Amino acid sequence: MNIQRFHAATSREALAKARAVFGEGTLILSNRPTPNGVEVVATAEDALSSLNRPAESANRVTQKPAANAPSVAALAMAQTPVEEDTEQLAMSTLSFQDYVRERMLRRRHETSGGFNDEIFPPKTEFPAAAASAPQPQRANHAVPLAAAPAARAKPAPAASPAVMNSKGIVDELQSMKDMIEERFNTMAWLGKAKQDPIQANLMLKLIRAGYSPTLARAVMERLPEDATPAEAVRWLMDVLERNLRTDAGTKPIFDQGGIYALVGATGVGKTTTAAKLAAHCARVHGANSVGLITLDTYRVAAHEQLRAFGRMLGVVAHLAHDRAALQDLLGLLGNKKMVLIDTTGIAPKDPRKRDMMDVLDLPNVNRLLVLNAGSHGDTLDEVMTSFKTRGVQQAILSKIDEAAKLGPALDAIIRHQMVLRGVCNGQRVPEDWEAADSKKLVRASMRSSTKSAFDPKAADLNFFFSSSPPTPSRKERMHA
Repeated sequence: MNIQRFHAATSREALAKARAVFGEGTLILSNRPTPNGVEVVATAEDALSSLNRPAESANRVTQKPAANAPSVAALAMAQTPVEEDTEQLAMSTLSFQDYVRERMLRRRHETSGGFNDEIFPPKTEFPAAAASAPQPQRANHAVPLAAAPAARAKPAPAASPAVMNSKGIVDELQSMKDMIEERFNTMAWLGKAKQDPIQANLMLKLIRAGYSPTLARAVMERLPEDATPAEAVRWLMDVLERNLRTDAGTKPIFDQGGIYALVGATGVGKTTTAAKLAAHCARVHGANSVGLITLDTYRVAAHEQLRAFGRMLGVVAHLAHDRAALQDLLGLLGNKKMVLIDTTGIAPKDPRKRDMMDVLDLPNVNRLLVLNAGSHGDTLDEVMTSFKTRGVQQAILSKIDEAAKLGPALDAIIRHQMVLRGVCNGQRVPEDWEAADSKKLVRASMRSSTKSAFDPKAADLNFFFSSSPPTPSRKERMHA
């Protein structure tokens, strides 16, 4: 069988070279790109007759080895993998296309039960040179699929990869469907909000005050349709106040007493907050009712700072290096009304945070998360998620006097369903301490008149709601 390879810059030029050798009856066996262009493997139509009589050719070789030397070379090539591939593809290009498509459909049907074969048929690309060959001639020399060597039985591939591939397609389609639905829902909601000037103005006011688009949309979707501008503003304030949980209905934290560990990031004011709470407790119940412990052995002069506050109040500040020392000190101070534990400020991603939280994992030790009111909303989210514990989540909002906007802090407290136990609005001990008043805090956040480069305009709302916010969990649902 005379098979030759032709190299050219393009498929058309390679096909012309093949036709120059084999004439109009040229059969293209393969076509693949090479670093220098295209390689075409071709043969003549007459060579197909040798494929139908392999046994006869072998007998002739055995009987007359000297006279049939070229046939021996051809048969030697037939034993190579290249010739096996040639025999597998030795048919007209049109039949080859049909054969490939049929085989792929049959294999997909066998492995995946025919899933999506009709909706997503396999796409097969064919060589340009083969497509340019005369189709009527190729069709006249088609080889039946049953006679093709490629139709030999082969081990069926494992079904699991195909099933997994089909499942991946279904998941991707479902994800795309959900994304399109969410986008259209958001566009429809934005269109409705823009038509309602009251809703649009309140939405813009919430975003400018620092509240997140997630919370803003969750609130504004429940705005009564027939509300007047004044009624809409009062309704919005009431919803925010009702969802900002505080300890207004209970005794103040220093009057209630207990063991509290103040945790949080670096520089949020934990030591100063501990001094304020100790001062208020000492003023109400006496200096002997307060116990001070510090675990901060990392920051320079941390123990000395708490000891200085303790001397002002007539209280001794103790230092605990590890969990065992902390347990001993808690046993020693068991008769105190309030015991405050000052801890090392640790970033949410700091690996030492887990060790510190394990030290505080003791009976009756409550954790107070101290939050800097001036932090960015994303930072507050990360801190709350990192320091989240079992049971009731309690927090103290510090440095509200330094915050340009209170919206991000209140937004994070509302979404994470934390109980606000108090507010620090300065460095003075103990004067700059206030009880958590949801009405006062919400009104202060909405009265923010600070102009910022980050404040959006009405036309920018589309960017804030480019994708629908995630569905809130049961704990994060708004009580409108």
